Amino acid sequence: MSQRKYFGTDGVRGRVGDFPITPDFAVKLGWAAGTVLSKSGNQRVLVGKDTRLSGYMLESALEAGLLSAGVSVEFLGPMPTPAVAYLTRNFRAAAGIVISASHNPYYDNGIKFFSDSGSKLPDAVESEIERLLDQELVCVPSEQMGRASRIDDAPGRYIEFCKSAFPSELSLTGLSIVVDCAHGATYHIAPDVLRELGAQVIEIGTAPNGVNINANCGATDLAALQAAVKEHKADLGFALDGDGDRLMMVTAEGRIIDGDDVIYILARAAQQDGLLQGGIVGTLMSNFALEKFFAERNIPFVRAKVGDRYVMEELVKRDWKIGGENSGHIINRQFHSTGDGIIAGLQVLTAMQREQCSLAELMKGFEKYPQTLINVRFQAGSDPLSDEAVKAAVKDVEERLGDEGRVLLRKSGTEPLIRVMVEGRDEQITKSFAQQIAGEVEAAAN
Repeated sequence: MSQRKYFGTDGVRGRVGDFPITPDFAVKLGWAAGTVLSKSGNQRVLVGKDTRLSGYMLESALEAGLLSAGVSVEFLGPMPTPAVAYLTRNFRAAAGIVISASHNPYYDNGIKFFSDSGSKLPDAVESEIERLLDQELVCVPSEQMGRASRIDDAPGRYIEFCKSAFPSELSLTGLSIVVDCAHGATYHIAPDVLRELGAQVIEIGTAPNGVNINANCGATDLAALQAAVKEHKADLGFALDGDGDRLMMVTAEGRIIDGDDVIYILARAAQQDGLLQGGIVGTLMSNFALEKFFAERNIPFVRAKVGDRYVMEELVKRDWKIGGENSGHIINRQFHSTGDGIIAGLQVLTAMQREQCSLAELMKGFEKYPQTLINVRFQAGSDPLSDEAVKAAVKDVEERLGDEGRVLLRKSGTEPLIRVMVEGRDEQITKSFAQQIAGEVEAAAN
């Protein structure tokens, strides 16, 4: 991935108006992707987007590029990223394209792709698209150009798909749930899913205007959800991000339930029900308490690089089902080919209803370790991670933590930052250790 010119770990992303998130690049990307993806003979591509104002511009530009490559385009309108993955499979399309910058502010946007199986494009296919981006755009003959149309029943199809992930013998009747859709792509999906399963739903973050996506709401800012849960005396709250692939939750008491907590709930429930196939995939950032819990339960656990793409790669390689990130990307391959915030939430609700307990009661017995994260900026050309003083500081802290904590140093994939993370049982000691290492990293970086 480090050798890619345009594609990152999740498609092409950036600030709107700055290369590569420009209309001329989107036209070229549509043409290049259409040319590569239609080689199988399938010349049908689905395009969905979130609620950003810039989505109209990028949608039109992609349309022109795809049609010029002889590919027919079917528009889904505002739809969650996991919905596009599902509908791509459902309609037997060659690929699905999502115009979204996920949890980023409105002034960013991105373009990402799903294969015909509803999973992220293989590296080889992305590399072939990149190769064409550096060549001249050549239209197919006029009679071979693609057509454009719209799929009007896409929301209903996806709502039914989500509901199918909740056991038919259970109901959400009697539960009061606040759902925060971040003014994003789930605004017309998530509330209906929960209502149709019987819940009393209080909506927030369901009035998108093109520029309020993820603004003081959703999975990246839970204050509004916490306040609404307390105000309405709800049983719990859901928060999704702008494109619906992240989930964060809040108990009736206001406690935040993050991705690591959700993984704990799903893994515990799957093991109790005899449905846990293999083990669990987390990431380098997954809380140490998860690792300890899985070891006690004899559940295999591996850490992937940060990014749901890498979690999925490990799951597929090992033929395991459940994995995710503390940021709220949760994958359960029993139900979907990609991370899905709504479906992950329904699995938590399934565990609650089966055990006839509250969300807080479901979390009893699991307490995450305090985790301190410090970002240290470094200059181009320097390599603080190879500095002997940094290595010595890390070794010292690791020896003092023993088997009751861990240290992680890694470079950011998007900024010139070293991320220093320390976990341990005592919050103050953990913070002190992190500051000790960060000080050495900072000295080596300048």
